[in-house]
Amino acid sequence: MTEPTFENLDLIKPLLRVLKAENYSTPTPIQSQAIPLMLNGKDVLGIAQTGTGKTAAFGLPILQILSKIETRPVTKSTRALILAPTRELVIQIGDALRTYGREVPLRHTVIYGGVGQNP
Repeated sequence: MTEPTFENLDLIKPLLRVLKAENYSTPTPIQSQAIPLMLNGKDVLGIAQTGTGKTAAFGLPILQILSKIETRPVTKSTRALILAPTRELVIQIGDALRTYGREVPLRHTVIYGGVGQNP
């Protein structure tokens, strides 16, 4: 059996470059199972231990799907919404999306409660 690779998951070259630069060599089981399904438009409910790459499992397909849309989005519209239960996890997801998406022309913002609006 062939060892799974990110290239085998049909990710676009900008995402593959970032993964290589971040020293991601082999997808985890949650990534190997979720990414192809999400890229094919399927809904996925995944459960895995902390540190197994769940953020990449949903973040990479979101970035790829949105980056392939050729029509310009409506100004100030939301094209993806990620909900997380804690401020710390929201910040962690935002940092990961910034890293994974640094070579695709997309923007994101992080919103969470309990602090003033300006920071």
